[in-house]
Amino acid sequence: MNKIKNIILSTIFTILLGVLLGINFLLEDDLDLPNNLYQVYLDGEKVGIIESKDELYKLINEEQSEIKNEYNVDQVYPPKGFQIIKKNTYNENLSTVRDVYDSIKDESSFTIKGYTITIKSDDENEPTKYIYVLDKNIFEEAVKNVAKTFVTEERYKQYIDGTQAEISDTGYIIERMLFEEDISIKDSYISVDEKIYTNVDELTRYLLFGENNAVKEYTVVAGDTIEKIAENNKLNTSELLIANQSIKSADTLLAIGQKLDVSLINPVLTFIYEEYIIEDIEQQYQTEYKEDSTKYTDYSETIQEGVNGISRISSRAQFINGEENQQRADVKTEMVVRNIQNKIVVKGTKKHSSGGAVSGKPLDLGGTWYWPTNHPYIITSGYEWRWGAFHDGIDISGTGYKSPIYAALDGTVIEAGYGGIVGNASGCNVVIEHDNGYYTVYAHMATKYKSDISYKRYKSSECQMIVSVGQRVNRGQRIGLMGKTGTATGVHLHFGLFNGRPYNGGKSVNPWRLWR
Repeated sequence: MNKIKNIILSTIFTILLGVLLGINFLLEDDLDLPNNLYQVYLDGEKVGIIESKDELYKLINEEQSEIKNEYNVDQVYPPKGFQIIKKNTYNENLSTVRDVYDSIKDESSFTIKGYTITIKSDDENEPTKYIYVLDKNIFEEAVKNVAKTFVTEERYKQYIDGTQAEISDTGYIIERMLFEEDISIKDSYISVDEKIYTNVDELTRYLLFGENNAVKEYTVVAGDTIEKIAENNKLNTSELLIANQSIKSADTLLAIGQKLDVSLINPVLTFIYEEYIIEDIEQQYQTEYKEDSTKYTDYSETIQEGVNGISRISSRAQFINGEENQQRADVKTEMVVRNIQNKIVVKGTKKHSSGGAVSGKPLDLGGTWYWPTNHPYIITSGYEWRWGAFHDGIDISGTGYKSPIYAALDGTVIEAGYGGIVGNASGCNVVIEHDNGYYTVYAHMATKYKSDISYKRYKSSECQMIVSVGQRVNRGQRIGLMGKTGTATGVHLHFGLFNGRPYNGGKSVNPWRLWR
């Protein structure tokens, strides 16, 4: 019995061994098993299947020597949208590395390693900007150059090092610096189709002048001054100095034949710095008139000359890309350096026997006009070119939100509301027609609310108007309250003067002519 059992077991073992040897033979000679290969995609589309991804990378780098030379890099990489996935597949449809390379180079541009700077603004309407550099130090140095452009290299260094001198009598110190935008830097693969910045100076110019950063050059001729060149090129002196860092002040003497950059700056970034300032501000005297019934009407005598006062004022100012914000904060009178002495003029009221009055008396631009705000005040912007547009008035700040605004001279109100003949940018405003052919404009007045939102269009019924159209007002009469409606960066009064109807044939006049 055991002998039969052993024979059966031996037979089964022989059969199993034969089966195993047969399977091994089939595996070696007849079956084609899947291999580890690489599927290449570009922008989601299949390009081909290759055996070695390393050979593809090597070929790309060898063939793109021009890119390596242009950007001084050691390695060139596949385009954006390139993807390579390892997979088990059969090899009947294998592509050569050369075929795949040729397909890629004809469809898209190759990339190099660098850094992408993303610049996001708080303004939802402002698109996100991207800057590409090979070395992030290029961007960091360019950003420092932008800051130094607006505050000077010396002041920038003093602020960074904490070595600003303390204010003794008058002066200013920088309290804070920042960029308004959200800026992030990350390493990335950059398409060579993009503008890639490789040096600091080129990127600095882009950050200051934007896309249209070609140099607009001017050659100095006899009689030129900084102020004259700026005016002729629709710049203010500060903008011209920003574009020409070698010129330290508006009083610098220019050489005939000297080349100046008169390009209009259009910064990509918003650089903000804040200053604490102590300064002596001249306060304009007023003219008082006294009547003398014993003197004839053609009699006029100054019995006391006017003397402007001087007040030492402290305040905080914010500068946005070199331009002062229209609102000064924390304005305080630290001391009175010199008291105001008003001019006193005696005028006769007695008529000649003929009953006629002397006519043709010229307009007194020295003391006839009333200052339109309270004291102390700060002038944050003058009658000048600003960012390529002419600022046809003066901006007065420092007296506080809803502080009073006064009529500069007797006249009739022809506008009192939002927009009107002076436009929506003026916000809530009053326009007065005076009897001498002049018109005065009082812009950015307050609304009925606790605070104003700049750049919002209000209804005229929402403006906190004190006077109305057709009303007769007197010199020094309160006509409105200071606000920041319309196009404004802070609480201030835009005061404008026109000879003729504003923006309807009238010509703007520098308001300082009324008091200087």
